[in-house]
Amino acid sequence: MKRKAIIIGAGPAGLTAAYEMLTRSDIEPIILEENDFVGGISATLDYKNNKIDMGGHRFFSKSDRVMNWWLSILPQQGKPSVDDIMLNREVELSSLPDAPDPEKTDRVMLKRHRLSRIFYLKTFFSYPVSLNFDTIRGLGLWRMFKIGCSYLKVLVFPIKDEKSLEDFMINRFGRELYLTFFKDYTEKLWGIDCSKISAEWGAQRIKGISILKVLKQMFKDLFGKKGGAVETSFIDSFFYPKFGPGHLWQSVAKLIEEKGGKILHRHKVIRIVKKGNQITSVEAIDEHGKLKVFEGDIFISTMPVKDLIESMTDVPNKVKKVAEGLMYRDFRTVGILLKKLKLKNTTHFKTVSNIVPDTWIYIQERDVKLGRLQIFNNWSPYMVKDFKDTVWIGLEYFCNEKDQIWTDDDDTFIKFAIEEASQIGIFDKEDVLDAYTHRVKKAYPAYFGSYERFDEIKTFVNGIDNLFLVGRNGMHRYNNMDHSTLAAMKTVDFILGECNSREEIWSINTEADYHEEKK
Repeated sequence: MKRKAIIIGAGPAGLTAAYEMLTRSDIEPIILEENDFVGGISATLDYKNNKIDMGGHRFFSKSDRVMNWWLSILPQQGKPSVDDIMLNREVELSSLPDAPDPEKTDRVMLKRHRLSRIFYLKTFFSYPVSLNFDTIRGLGLWRMFKIGCSYLKVLVFPIKDEKSLEDFMINRFGRELYLTFFKDYTEKLWGIDCSKISAEWGAQRIKGISILKVLKQMFKDLFGKKGGAVETSFIDSFFYPKFGPGHLWQSVAKLIEEKGGKILHRHKVIRIVKKGNQITSVEAIDEHGKLKVFEGDIFISTMPVKDLIESMTDVPNKVKKVAEGLMYRDFRTVGILLKKLKLKNTTHFKTVSNIVPDTWIYIQERDVKLGRLQIFNNWSPYMVKDFKDTVWIGLEYFCNEKDQIWTDDDDTFIKFAIEEASQIGIFDKEDVLDAYTHRVKKAYPAYFGSYERFDEIKTFVNGIDNLFLVGRNGMHRYNNMDHSTLAAMKTVDFILGECNSREEIWSINTEADYHEEKK
């Protein structure tokens, strides 16, 4: 008899697991998805044919397995996209004879230039931080002097016991650079002081970046490489689906259904029945309010760990207590359709209508709550209905469900966001043509609250033979999309007997290098 897998959540991890099962085994997957769309936080929303990427998702990975998997779903372009044609801009194309033309087909992955910067003091600074002439000019000699002295101090007297994210950052950048470029943005993201966040967040998201690496990169850029060992540098391009990240996950969902898998939308999981060391069934409420019971042999959860444990029967009180204390950060985005941006393109990168070439911009300005800005025209021209004559951007805010950012009605919050962006010189209010807002619950699992005791939950769930946790919320880990994809692959490896240890799954995204470094 064929085994049945019940998968909670149709985000990258859940969809990857289902697809892997269908292509590598006779396991029948059933995905239960609370929303009416797939992709989770990697979904792409559509507002009047203008598409919103919630968070900005570069398709880049150090795992060849993940990269090849993505490109098997959406192949790399073999012809230039419309903006590359207009600008006569060089782009890396696939040499395969049947490589797709984005002007003729939708099943295509674009190759895009990587540029993200920090916006601070109404000036652009490189990200990751680079000690180049623009940085020196933007900060001024006095700030640069203080940054240098601060870093020399920490080299001589480092913080020996890195207990917090603040300690982690100061040891790598010095206190002055930490205060200048990292503290305010990070506290916008998490809503608490960096001294109260676990250093593990830095170990997973910042990793190998430090002033020493920045200096090496600067000298390499200034003087060129003269042989010797290969130095680390930052990626300068990435793949991106024609219609945003959700385009890839919608394609995977379609393939799953074509291969016999099921994706049930508007099914909210409310109860997980555990008996001994096995999960026996999952209960969900469908869109009509009807209770449905799903029995299976294998259970994969991508739902928030807090909700998973709360929904599960037969859980020890100490594990429940840890789960109750897990915390999250929520997310709200505002899509703004504009006649034009006020920001000027002073780079050498060519863009349509000469808009700034960034895909996203970190907003470091301290007098606004705005955290990050996306420019969808630069991710893909096909994301914008009229990309030649309008600019479609996303204003991103981090919050908790009780915050005013979350609770404000749409019109009130859109007005607030427009006011903030115009205040710091992103655009003029009279150039706004249309706007839309969307909320995402539990977008970011937090490294504070009861997180320091998370291993108690991990030990408990690892003792349940047929339950596997994958994905950002499923593992309560601030994973990138490729980490979630790889964790799902490794989980199927384990289920099929091709991986010997669950620890291989949990070890993903614990390597020491920065995610966007290349060799």
